[in-house]
Amino acid sequence: MTAATVTLTVGKLAEEVGVSSDAIRHWEREGLFPAPERSAAGYRRYGTAALDRARFIRACQRAGLRLADIADLLAVRDTGTCPCEPAGQHLERRIGEITAEIARLEGLRHQLTDMLRAVDAGTCDPPLPENWCPPSAVRGGECE
Repeated sequence: MTAATVTLTVGKLAEEVGVSSDAIRHWEREGLFPAPERSAAGYRRYGTAALDRARFIRACQRAGLRLADIADLLAVRDTGTCPCEPAGQHLERRIGEITAEIARLEGLRHQLTDMLRAVDAGTCDPPLPENWCPPSAVRGGECE
């Protein structure tokens, strides 16, 4: 890097992006980041391109994409092509995962609401192993 080029340490890069230094190192180990230049003392030195790349990775993570998905998008992005088409596929999969999680959470909310109504009404059914019975009191699938 030339003297006119911005250089960032791993800590400064992490701070700029809002992640830990360990996250930056992890992304490097996972192949999302090329190996950076090193100072004479062996410290990582990053330029503005690394800052842009780290911001892209972080934005993808906020969208819930996995590192493998992000690696796919970076591979396309690194060719100079917009990664919009493959991003659409990854985002559709992520939306499906979120939809399934919302359905699971709605079911849980319904179950908890029913349990709370029963407690409030004083009509609480005998404990069931899957919801009320402490693990130490379950024998043969029944609550003792």
